[in-house]
Amino acid sequence: MVTSSQHLVLVGMMGTGKTTVARVLGDRLGRPVLDSDAVIEARTGRTVREIFATDGEPAFRALETDVLREALASDTPSIIAAAGGVVLSPTNRALLKESGARVVWLCADPSTLVERVKSGGHRPLLDADPAGTLQRMFEEREALYREVADAIVLVDTRTVGEVVEAVLR
Repeated sequence: MVTSSQHLVLVGMMGTGKTTVARVLGDRLGRPVLDSDAVIEARTGRTVREIFATDGEPAFRALETDVLREALASDTPSIIAAAGGVVLSPTNRALLKESGARVVWLCADPSTLVERVKSGGHRPLLDADPAGTLQRMFEEREALYREVADAIVLVDTRTVGEVVEAVLR
């Protein structure tokens, strides 16, 4: 259970519903919502796809760390929808663990995610082979999500409302 003074951080693969669930949680709990991708795009004036294309993935990951660090340092308890790859960085994993935030992993089978993300053109990592890429990403990240998660919520067959209730439990 998240306390009134804790940040609530949602982690998980792209397509698990982090942004949507964060918005509903923010409304329910009366807290500000921070979506790390949206903050990066607002700050840079470029889309995630443009940052990947012009500056490369390492530049995006550095921005991701800056945004996470700032969000976790805020005195205002917030709902944070972290970018899918946030767990790839040992620095980010340490930030999540040391912050005292409640971290919830929204977990879905990669086959579920393929269906959810196929219409989104803003995901540059999925351009070549969405199904294969999502499977590889899941295998690469599963242990990292487990490392930082205080709770795991399976989202495959749940509605947004059911996911929100599970997160709150």
